[in-house]
Amino acid sequence: MASINTIPYRATPDPEGDSQSSSSNSPARQDYGEESDSAFYTGNNDSQSSIGVGTFQDMQVSSEICEPPANRLPAEVLIGIFSKLSSPQDLLNCMLVSKRWARNSVDLLWHRPACTIWNKHSSICKTLSLSHPYFAYRDFIKRLNLAQLADIVNDGTVQPLFVCSRVERLTLTNCEGLTDSGLIGLLTDSNNLLALDISGDTQITAASMMVLAENCTRLQGLNISGCTKISNEAMMAVADNCKFIKRLKLNDCEQLEDSAILRFAQNCQNILEIDLHQCKMIGNTPVTELLTNGRSLRELRLANCDLIADSAFLNLPPNQTYEHLRILDLTSCARLTDRAIEKIIDVAPRLRNLVFAKCRNLTDVAVHAISKLGKNLHYLHLGHCGHITDASVVKLVQSCNRIRYIDLGCCVNLTDASVMKLASLPKLRRIGLVKCSNITDESVYALAQYRAPRDVRHHRLGEDGYLPGSSLERVHLSYCTNLTLNSIVVLLNNCQKLTHLSLTGVQAFLRPDLEQFCREAPPEFTEHQRSVFCVFSGAGVTGLRRHLNHLPGHGGMEDFDQDTVGDADADDDQTMTGLMGATALNADEDADADGDEELEDADGGPPPFAT
Repeated sequence: MASINTIPYRATPDPEGDSQSSSSNSPARQDYGEESDSAFYTGNNDSQSSIGVGTFQDMQVSSEICEPPANRLPAEVLIGIFSKLSSPQDLLNCMLVSKRWARNSVDLLWHRPACTIWNKHSSICKTLSLSHPYFAYRDFIKRLNLAQLADIVNDGTVQPLFVCSRVERLTLTNCEGLTDSGLIGLLTDSNNLLALDISGDTQITAASMMVLAENCTRLQGLNISGCTKISNEAMMAVADNCKFIKRLKLNDCEQLEDSAILRFAQNCQNILEIDLHQCKMIGNTPVTELLTNGRSLRELRLANCDLIADSAFLNLPPNQTYEHLRILDLTSCARLTDRAIEKIIDVAPRLRNLVFAKCRNLTDVAVHAISKLGKNLHYLHLGHCGHITDASVVKLVQSCNRIRYIDLGCCVNLTDASVMKLASLPKLRRIGLVKCSNITDESVYALAQYRAPRDVRHHRLGEDGYLPGSSLERVHLSYCTNLTLNSIVVLLNNCQKLTHLSLTGVQAFLRPDLEQFCREAPPEFTEHQRSVFCVFSGAGVTGLRRHLNHLPGHGGMEDFDQDTVGDADADDDQTMTGLMGATALNADEDADADGDEELEDADGGPPPFAT
């Protein structure tokens, strides 16, 4: 370690007769060098000793020189270093080093206090209640998340937090004990609030929303899912005053009407995401207005809004496209026909995730229209679209070769021809074929043994220059009654990334020796459903593979190319968490994607609902 240079101390002439401080920073004090040897003799202080030290005053050591280098770092550098610490305990230790370190770390420690257990919450509230705190802790708190204490949160537990008027993100998910009294106290004077999540807080009424509209005009994200006591008029007031809203989740608010959604469409034209799942009173006009005015709209979720029909999309302005739209969920919008789908694809050519589950009127015409999305399409759910045939699926695969997830459950007209074509998708992770009763073992063999061409990048290839198709993670084959044990063994051995396999109702797997690897049936299932339930997940898949490979007559690991085990796919997408988990594909990590990164807030922070 390099030594720290210090300045020699000596007596110097004082023309005015006053002794100078040794801590002076004047350049005249540093004239040591060749003349330093004679400097002693020229001093005017005859009390100097033979060691060349003047007075005791001259022996004082500069506090600046003795200060450790870490304490001389600029405040912005210290804050940058402290911000890299992920542990609150580490930040607390930094606060205990010195007052200067405390001043530069306290903000980071209190930015998002960890209210994860009751003892921590009580300690935080006690500190905030101090009459003369060393720091103004309440001003440091920017994020409050009480979701992990939801069962015990009530108006009393949040009262000490009323003093935190600079909170930017407030999360109170499933705090059913919280009423307007507690929430109004938190919202009053909270002019900096950017995001509020009160989903599942069933006692909250219009009174809280009126206070929100009055005090939180900078709001960008609002989640009131399940808050059925909030009136339509209150939400209109929010739309009139909070015009910067970007993310809006109104799931299961069946009391909301067209007028509230129209007000958001007209006033909040920067909306990126809106979720109206189960808002059954919403009709066509709000949907048309949301698309027409929301030029930045990225996600539109209208699941179970069964009043929506073709006119919601056919009435869109001509010659206008919506390049930002990536996710569209129209689950159970049963009135839609092929005409609506054709219009949607024409005006939103960069759609990535499409959910048309239970849109039972759709035919091959709709699938041919979807094929126009080409490489942009990654996620497609067409479950219960029973009119779809092999011809449209073959066309879809030819045009959209980047599909990661596809669900064709209950598409009863599909045969092995469709699945064998789907097996050629190089990035396919998950496939749903529940109740596609026409498919046979040939489909399963195709999914298990597809071989990609030699020029596939980022993979190690075997001696023959080909790679077994091992990218599948979740396969749903329940009630595909023609399947046998042999094909599933091959699938298990050739798809080492497989983490979920459903075979409910498949007779070959209703065996006592396999029950130990099967998941427990959901408690709401009937006795018959329990008797045919057969789903393997996680360790159950691994155990099933090992067990079947030890059975006589069913092959073994010799069928599997060991050279490919564990070879990571460099183009893996963010993991999807379920059949309906379209939102997990928001952040695409594909190396050759189209530059569609996750949008952030204007201030550069994470999305408002991130905590």
